[in-house]
Amino acid sequence: MTIWVPTDDGHADLGSHDTFLNGSPLNTFARLRTEDPLCWCDWTGGAGYWSVTRHADILALNGKPDLLSSARGIRMEDQSYEEYLARRTFQETDPPEHMQTRVKVARAFSKNVVADFEEQIRALCVEILDTTLPMGTFDATKAIARELPMRMLGRILGTPDEDLPWLVAKGDALIANSDPDFTTHVLDKMTTEEFRMMPFNSPAGAELFVYAKDLMARKAARGDTSGVLNLIMAPGPDGSVMPEHEFRNFFCLLVAAGNDTTRYSIAAGLQALAHQPELLGQIQSGAVDDTLADEIIRWATPALYFRRTATRDFDMHGKTVRQGDKVLYWFVSGNRDDTAFDDPMRVNLARTPNKHLSFGQGGPHLCLGMWLARLEVRVLFQELAKRIRSIEPAGAQKFLRSNFVGGIKSLPVTVTLQ
Repeated sequence: MTIWVPTDDGHADLGSHDTFLNGSPLNTFARLRTEDPLCWCDWTGGAGYWSVTRHADILALNGKPDLLSSARGIRMEDQSYEEYLARRTFQETDPPEHMQTRVKVARAFSKNVVADFEEQIRALCVEILDTTLPMGTFDATKAIARELPMRMLGRILGTPDEDLPWLVAKGDALIANSDPDFTTHVLDKMTTEEFRMMPFNSPAGAELFVYAKDLMARKAARGDTSGVLNLIMAPGPDGSVMPEHEFRNFFCLLVAAGNDTTRYSIAAGLQALAHQPELLGQIQSGAVDDTLADEIIRWATPALYFRRTATRDFDMHGKTVRQGDKVLYWFVSGNRDDTAFDDPMRVNLARTPNKHLSFGQGGPHLCLGMWLARLEVRVLFQELAKRIRSIEPAGAQKFLRSNFVGGIKSLPVTVTLQ
């Protein structure tokens, strides 16, 4: 059974969020990889951009931050330098500045530290699955995929459980600000000029700013110096402290990216299990414990692209990219490149090596949360496989309206328990 067949005609408008309502336009990416791997795309929303679609090219360019900078924004949208400074997190910085922030928080997300979360994650998975699976038929994105990263987010941030649904809703409004199911201020459907200094050009950023300030005040009042938030506010080796607006932007990033990317990876994995029945048996055998998470995350590719900006002219594939041009690395295309992956349109849980690009491999912005994401995905599917005999589609899946975040926002399934 085929997991999912792309329906685009091979010439989709990558700048349109509507293009992605039926999933990523993989026929278009396949054509571009073959015919035009460095493709100039005009865009009605602003200045045009170059699309890089081959795995090898993305990997090579991602390792050249001096040539292709993150310090002009990571999304397609144009922004003034003033807006960039107001919104940026360490994602939108280049070395060495990037590393100065990264080293403060990297140890909180290191492989060894994250490994200690396994017992907590497994307990959460057991609770979620034992509550949800007896329902038989349900929306797997909402009932399972959304629940686990949301609850882990609370543990990492040190926030009360009762605050988590509100926090996640605001994170959705930020990162999925092009989908009317998640925000009242749809990015390309109305003017959002008054929020141009907020993360992702969204009013949800202002609300999260207020929450972050209150949260840190409450932690300080009770002498709580634990957790990742205190780490990033600690003085650096030179005594410098992260400015308040940068801290608030970082908080917004944790809430949005720390939840959504794992949610949509889990949803894509559940989608795969519902269409490739053999996968469930492979997980139940224990034979793919070490490889299943990376393959599910490759298949999901929740961050569809990241943008860079050329710092100087350079030539590639017989074309000249000019200084100041926007260059988009389409990770979703690189992760379906058949020169890098055998049969990339099928999920192979035993795939190894698996040089997927979902974590931004090859560059300085390697995802801080990759070990946590891998652990959450692995444990969730291990616990699921213990409890069910089958999982099948129970209705039409619905994708996010976004060309930046790829995800299944609704996935009706029916399960049969063991």
